[in-house]
Amino acid sequence: MTETAPTDSLILRARREEICRIFGESYDAARWDDWRWQIRHRLTKPDHFSRLLRLTAAERRGLQLAQEKFTVAVTPHFAELMDPDDPACPIRRQVVPREEEMLVSRGDMVDPCSEDAHSPLPGLVHRYPDRVLLLALDACAAYCRYCTRSRLVSQGDLDPLPRRLDAILAYLSSHSEIRDVLVSGGDPLLLSDDRLDDLLGRLRAIPHIEFVRVGSRVPGFLPQRITPELVTLLRRNRVWLSLHFCHPREITPEVAAACDRLADGGVPLGSQTVLLRGVNDEAATLKQLFHELLKVRVRPYYLYQCDPVVGTGHFRTAVRTGLELMAQLRGFTSGYAVPTYVIDAPGGGGKVPVQLETIVAYDEDGTVHLRNWAGNHFTYHDPVTAD
Repeated sequence: MTETAPTDSLILRARREEICRIFGESYDAARWDDWRWQIRHRLTKPDHFSRLLRLTAAERRGLQLAQEKFTVAVTPHFAELMDPDDPACPIRRQVVPREEEMLVSRGDMVDPCSEDAHSPLPGLVHRYPDRVLLLALDACAAYCRYCTRSRLVSQGDLDPLPRRLDAILAYLSSHSEIRDVLVSGGDPLLLSDDRLDDLLGRLRAIPHIEFVRVGSRVPGFLPQRITPELVTLLRRNRVWLSLHFCHPREITPEVAAACDRLADGGVPLGSQTVLLRGVNDEAATLKQLFHELLKVRVRPYYLYQCDPVVGTGHFRTAVRTGLELMAQLRGFTSGYAVPTYVIDAPGGGGKVPVQLETIVAYDEDGTVHLRNWAGNHFTYHDPVTAD
């Protein structure tokens, strides 16, 4: 993330003016910085996109068909990052539907993580022994076209949280093995401050719950939402944030300021990145992204192999590609900048770390033969007293 030059500022203002004209308004900095204004002025219709982008035939067809499959919405903040002339723009590819979404590829699944099969209550997934996933709502600030929960998100099938919360809290209270709750959705940071504070406070009141995380792409899609008041309530409830960034262009000055506000407020930040063909499937792009994240105090945590959700075949790389990319990162940059590459095993198998073999052999006498990032071989000897 770099400072905005004067010429870039003029281009940025012109772009914002163009977006505002779509809605019959002129650009006003105060309105632009209001997260509620951003939500009300999301690009959702084919006409919105055709006025901002030089659409390809595949994008036009995708926009027409998407209304029947999975909601389209892009915040003005994220829309201004899209290249209007380049359909291969990595920002544009993430949020503008293409006709390829209608194709079913080998291995595609409606619910690849088998969340529904591990759901004891609506909006609660208990797949791992000591942790659960709590789906707070089914809405997002913008919609990733590779969304793992496209079967649920924006579909209107999930009852509002107040109707479900008492039963969820009763379940959590009765299962003392649960120590970790990931609040996700949809995006929980779209809840009002009062409702979010109430949810987090009630989770924290359960004695055996030690760790509460919130999964969110709001800092990247809607950095205006990260207000001092929101930071205060997150810190009060001792919450960790699991963020989602996929390309270095997403780390704008506004996003950097939002992350700084969170980090300065004492909220720990990690990022999960999805490996996407045509978006970030080059080592230089991933390295730049992870470096930019560290600069704003966000720790790259997971690099996900894209889940085999129906209609996402055009986003998925071969696992071999992910392994090669990781080999070009580990040892070539700071360890803090190297996430764990994982596949969420289809069918509910959970996250499986994936890496090229680093233990070449393990002898009976306790000699471990290692291969490092440069391909050189070394040995490590177990102590004689080791079991």
